[in-house]
Amino acid sequence: MNEPPSPSSSSSSSSGHSFSPPKTPPNLHQNSIDPDSKWLVQKFGGTSVGKFPVQIAKEIVSKYIDSNKVALVCSARSGTTKALGTTNLLLRAASEALIRRPKVPSSSVNSPDGTMSPFSFGMFGSAVRDMPQSPPETPRRSRSSSAENATVNVHSLTPLTVPQRGQTLPAFNATVDLIRHEHFKAAEDCISDPDIRRALEEEVDKDCDWLRSFLFASQVINEISPRSKDSIVGLGERMACKFMTAVLRDQGIDAEYVSLEDVIPDVEEEGIENDILDQSFYDMVAQAVGERVKQCGRRVPVVTGFFGPLPGSLLTQVGRGYTDLLSALLSVGLEATELQIWKEVDGIFTADPRKVPTARLLPIISPDEAAELTYYGSEVVHPFTMEQAIRRKIPVRIKNVENPSGGGTVIFPDPDRDSDVTQVSQELNDSGIPEPISQSQLYEMAHHASSNLAGHYPYKKFPTAVTIKDHIVVINVNSNRKIVSHGFLAGIFGTLDRFGVVVDLISTSEVHISMAIEDNLAPKFMDRLIIELKKTGSVSVHRNMAILSLVGREMRHLVGMSGRMFTTLGNGNVNIEMISQGASEINISCVIEGRDAVKALNLIHQSCLQLPTPSKMGPWLF
Repeated sequence: MNEPPSPSSSSSSSSGHSFSPPKTPPNLHQNSIDPDSKWLVQKFGGTSVGKFPVQIAKEIVSKYIDSNKVALVCSARSGTTKALGTTNLLLRAASEALIRRPKVPSSSVNSPDGTMSPFSFGMFGSAVRDMPQSPPETPRRSRSSSAENATVNVHSLTPLTVPQRGQTLPAFNATVDLIRHEHFKAAEDCISDPDIRRALEEEVDKDCDWLRSFLFASQVINEISPRSKDSIVGLGERMACKFMTAVLRDQGIDAEYVSLEDVIPDVEEEGIENDILDQSFYDMVAQAVGERVKQCGRRVPVVTGFFGPLPGSLLTQVGRGYTDLLSALLSVGLEATELQIWKEVDGIFTADPRKVPTARLLPIISPDEAAELTYYGSEVVHPFTMEQAIRRKIPVRIKNVENPSGGGTVIFPDPDRDSDVTQVSQELNDSGIPEPISQSQLYEMAHHASSNLAGHYPYKKFPTAVTIKDHIVVINVNSNRKIVSHGFLAGIFGTLDRFGVVVDLISTSEVHISMAIEDNLAPKFMDRLIIELKKTGSVSVHRNMAILSLVGREMRHLVGMSGRMFTTLGNGNVNIEMISQGASEINISCVIEGRDAVKALNLIHQSCLQLPTPSKMGPWLF
């Protein structure tokens, strides 16, 4: 495997520039000096980085680094609106780079002194008129070294690019300007030290110039490959990490920006073929990123979620959730005591609290339950990301940026699979600093709560949560050949495979099949799919449906819960289109009308998940 990059090289952005904030006083707050302190990986989403960067520095990171060695992983910043989110803008710019610009008038190919260019005639004449001009650059501004003249009013900035003589600016240029403006405004709002802010602004200028040049080159060849799109989207994480590094240092924390774009081992050298990435590859990445971050010493590393080009492209192999995956791999590489995913909610609830007022926070949950909730509508953690940490016995905790002292929800290793004691939870002491407790203690608390609760509840075992997945389409296919049915299912599954359709729920018989899929296919694509399915049998389509899922590991072999669930829906006048129970036996799902989704959620929560009144519960965990 390749050696991890040196600290100096790791601080380089995709544009080839390093980011070194100028403020380096000796009294900056650093990671714990205790040699026995463990690593703690904290991942912050784009909304948190966009809305609460100062709170992250002052109320979260500063509270942990005295007793832990903390590493941060950041997603690309959100914007003042969803459309102005950095990743959305980068994807928009990539699309705009493929828009051909208007042809430049022939007069514009003259040289500045009025004489004709040597390429105005002959075999290159037409090509010169049609090809894009040189990429625009961000004008450099003269700055005063004095603090009072260092502040920049981002609202009064002049246009960032000035077209050269006869030049038509590309469509993506305005989008790059928006990215720059959003980051300048964030720097002005969140960073008080003029030297740190100026260094960050200069770095943003360099990154935007790199992006303009990259998009310009893509426009010249009229192509953006999957790996090129990786590089474009990855710029968002790099800019976000530079921004958070500056904010942390402005708040007195000795942070170091760490770029992982060159940390991936050489694919050919490691013998990876056919774009197949198995677990050994991810183990290799975990080791590499862990070794790189350890080189920061006592500085707090701020690590990019983008970790370099993968075979077949990062977006294709992993998707836009690659920042969560990197945080899990980093926690494995550092042998962290915990991976914290910081969001804008207190944790995982028994139902969506925005739709079910009586929903309550779940302090603990199993990986299987979290995976089922993710598949069926709840935004928890992607199962593959979660697996990377859980398989190494590293708990994953969901916490709220707006409520740092809250316990959150911990996703713990399943005791049925592994009974080893690990540090899987934290409990707040009087000072508000988290202290670890063991897995056995946590399960004893959970068992105590369940045992006491069972005395007031008609079931000793009960579900964990109920969730809803909206925007579902149900496709029913009936075989038109009742006698010859052995190829019926094969024909349908073959069609689904050719069209790349993912089925959420399925119910089958010898000559009938019902499938629930997300309503995210383009109309023409859906029409083609239906035409192909009609070759197998008659087809009916039901739109505006929803999947209701009741999840709980305690429901295995639980008698009567399905009947209770469906009886409740029937009494509530909620029609059931199809029913399915997962092979894991921890999930009972059904498809209902989308208009009944909120009503069904509340009915099932009240019937199957509602706890006794607080006066009867006593001081239990739940």
